[in-house]
Amino acid sequence: MLNDQPTNRRTSLARVLADFSPALLDLVAGEPEPADEVGGVVIHDPGDEVAYPRRAIVLGVGVYGTEGIARLMREAGEHGAAAVVVRGPVERDEELATASAASGVALISLTQGASWSQLTQLLRTLLTEGDVGDAGVESLGGVPSGDLFALANAVATLLDAPITIEDRRQRILAFSGRQDEADQARVATILARRVPDAYLRILDDRGVFSELYRSDRPVHIAPAAIEEGESAIPRIAVAVRAGDEFLGSVWAAVEEPLTPERERAFQDAAKLVALHLLRHRAGADARNRLRADLVGTVLGGGAGAVDALHRLGLVKESMVVMAMGLTGEEGDHARLAAERQRLTSALGIHLNAVQPRSALALLGDVAYAIVPVPADPAAARERAERIAADFVERAGKRSPVVIGIGSVAADPSALGPSRTRADRALRVLMSDRSGRRVASIADVSVDALLLEMRDLAAARGDDLLGPVARLVEYDARHRSHLVETLSAWLDAFGDTVAASASTFVHPNTFRYRLRRAAEVARVDLQDPSVRFALMLQLRLMRPPPGSAGA
Repeated sequence: MLNDQPTNRRTSLARVLADFSPALLDLVAGEPEPADEVGGVVIHDPGDEVAYPRRAIVLGVGVYGTEGIARLMREAGEHGAAAVVVRGPVERDEELATASAASGVALISLTQGASWSQLTQLLRTLLTEGDVGDAGVESLGGVPSGDLFALANAVATLLDAPITIEDRRQRILAFSGRQDEADQARVATILARRVPDAYLRILDDRGVFSELYRSDRPVHIAPAAIEEGESAIPRIAVAVRAGDEFLGSVWAAVEEPLTPERERAFQDAAKLVALHLLRHRAGADARNRLRADLVGTVLGGGAGAVDALHRLGLVKESMVVMAMGLTGEEGDHARLAAERQRLTSALGIHLNAVQPRSALALLGDVAYAIVPVPADPAAARERAERIAADFVERAGKRSPVVIGIGSVAADPSALGPSRTRADRALRVLMSDRSGRRVASIADVSVDALLLEMRDLAAARGDDLLGPVARLVEYDARHRSHLVETLSAWLDAFGDTVAASASTFVHPNTFRYRLRRAAEVARVDLQDPSVRFALMLQLRLMRPPPGSAGA
């Protein structure tokens, strides 16, 4: 069995290097402190202002050359970052070592062939453990509960072989160190986070997966020739189950057969892996529920809002609430729920990259994000709109996502009103035919007010009265178009030529209809107050834009 030893190395830079080196990362300069926790991941963008969490790992995408790397390290050091990651290989020279020592920032290289998105996902897996205020770390078999990377290293030590833990679709959940001792197929598996298709076909043809699904004992896999000049050394795999449910598998790359004792230990380890996978899955669900509760508490205000804000890791600064919804929400409810969850997760990844201190939760049918912004209201609004617009653009034109942005909240008590205003802006976008997908409440406050006035009239059961009622009745009795004529004229600010063109009617005919409308309605269209009252009532009697009959 695994040794019962205390191992709590989560979220430190030393932990990241221990888990991901040398398969993905390689320390070029600096000496990470073992107890120094990493506060988040930032993607460097020279064209944008980036918010740095405390002790961040900065991903220097597209940064090359000694001068550029050293400049980024100095900039990251000014923001208190822990490390800079750049694409390898990187030559170790005196200038980079000096920049690391002066800035206090470690320099790390990312292995060629590994993608930045894969690295970001792996780092998020480590850094989000216990991110909503866990009081302590539960241990299973001497390994922190749900910590799959620590577990993989423990099993690797037990078997004296590099280990991968895979889900039921052969995607990599975690891997141990010493992967450089395996073969090219294993390296490709780590880089892509899934087993290569060529090797999968070989395993499938040999019946390896069928045997894994039906057996509790380790399965031996003989060496395989994948492509010309490329072969895979022997493997031994064991299924991970919880009762009858197949959760995944553990794979060891071995040059020599395991001893009977180590095979038994491998089989026992699979049971511990099952407990960790279940705890990992349950923990993720619990964290999501807790985060949703905390975000809901913050947005609801009250005595617990400040405490919830602290547990979310948000500092005392200006914030704004964003509300994300889906347009055209008719159809399969299960599909819509899955789409909401997918887009919420995507928004979370986006916010983690551009504003890591944000908090996000899906509450009902709306995803709410609490986003730190500059104290200046104009700069805050511009920043929030840019973050939302960038996400909507990345989501694609076919995605039905829209985002409403509330007012700037200078303190926690103002987050509730910001949420209300974000909801109002979102409602305007949900009923808008203009194609807008992002709007601040400051931009659509009048539209929001009209929707609320329409609701109020409907709730009171107000019937159509006065001049407009007379026009509607006349049109119904004579099959005329006086309401349409008056609406077009008011919308055109009294420009008869433009109004007639919009209704495809000759200007003389339009003038006649307009005079007739004034006679039937018994109003003076030269009176500004009358024009305003008519315009408002016509707006309120129209169906909401985008609804049936609009």
